[in-house]
Amino acid sequence: MKGLAAGIGVVVLSPFLLAGTAMLMATSSDAAQTVSSSLACAGDVDTDTVVEQVTKILNGADTKNIHVEGLSLPEEQIPNARTIVATGIDLHVPKKGQIIALATAMQESRLRNLSSGDLDSLGLFQQRPSQGWGTATEIHDPVYAATQFYKHLLAVDGWQQLTVAQAAQTVQRSAYPDAYAPWEPLATALQKAIAATFPDAGQDTSEPDTASGTASCAATEDGSGYGTIPEGSVPKGYSIPKNADPAARKAIDWALKQLGTMYQWGGTCTAPHGTDPMGRCDCSSLTQQAYKHAGVTLTRTTYTQINEGKAVSTKHLQPGDLIFARGSAARPEHVGMYIGSGLAIEAPRTGKPVRITPLADWAILAARRVI
Repeated sequence: MKGLAAGIGVVVLSPFLLAGTAMLMATSSDAAQTVSSSLACAGDVDTDTVVEQVTKILNGADTKNIHVEGLSLPEEQIPNARTIVATGIDLHVPKKGQIIALATAMQESRLRNLSSGDLDSLGLFQQRPSQGWGTATEIHDPVYAATQFYKHLLAVDGWQQLTVAQAAQTVQRSAYPDAYAPWEPLATALQKAIAATFPDAGQDTSEPDTASGTASCAATEDGSGYGTIPEGSVPKGYSIPKNADPAARKAIDWALKQLGTMYQWGGTCTAPHGTDPMGRCDCSSLTQQAYKHAGVTLTRTTYTQINEGKAVSTKHLQPGDLIFARGSAARPEHVGMYIGSGLAIEAPRTGKPVRITPLADWAILAARRVI
């Protein structure tokens, strides 16, 4: 898992960064012997400049026109870094933990989702299926890989008192424990730039599995008659109600086409079936994009969608109504869409797919009609 360290360290902030790709798989002992000396310059990172450059790229600037110090392939590396930070925020991992994860991924893979490495190492963190990190397919999912890294990090007693390098080494058990330290300045700059792109970061991060308890609504049906609904599937016998508003019908139809796609906190839901995790859906981007495809504009977050349209009684829900749970009625933390027949569609939380759930599983705090 750790043979990458030497090759990656050699090209850190080299004038020949574009040659970094060729170095990614270097595992020779000669390269290993030069690691400590060649890494020494990596601390010379202009944090403010990196933040400015990364922010421009995250805002849509062409990576061909922007050079980010320390990143030779920003068009690939920055989206992966954004996934790592977003996953950390979703899991309530403190800022330092996110920096540790970024520094680790930069050392292990140069923030590239590699298909191979030392022995059977794979992915952003060069995790090994043979060592229990997951299957090759799972490890190649950046969200899964980041989640596994964070779980191992958080299990380390007193990790927050360790240096970035010490914490990374405790998780990774690298043959080159000192190789993580030089990445800390760049990791810090990336975390600062990326975290700033997420509104309400650290607040709307839980979006847990559908709220437990008895639903406060008294809708005509609560969906319990469908029994257990396999995640990502449409229950047998369901169809969009014929009396649904045309815009609601379009929104529901679009949302149903996203069933089975994996949740991503902070994801835009603009490409749920694509390879970039940040194109996947979280709860509020699912409802936002569903209505966008129906010609209705919604704001981005759960906290703002609670003010969209008009309030409606949970006793008289209509297909397309937004339903809110967790938190409070004034500031809920989760949103889904009522699709009729006592059912709702939602993007629930990390590790879960977009799915249909019965209202019986919801503790609805409020509902809004946005059409």
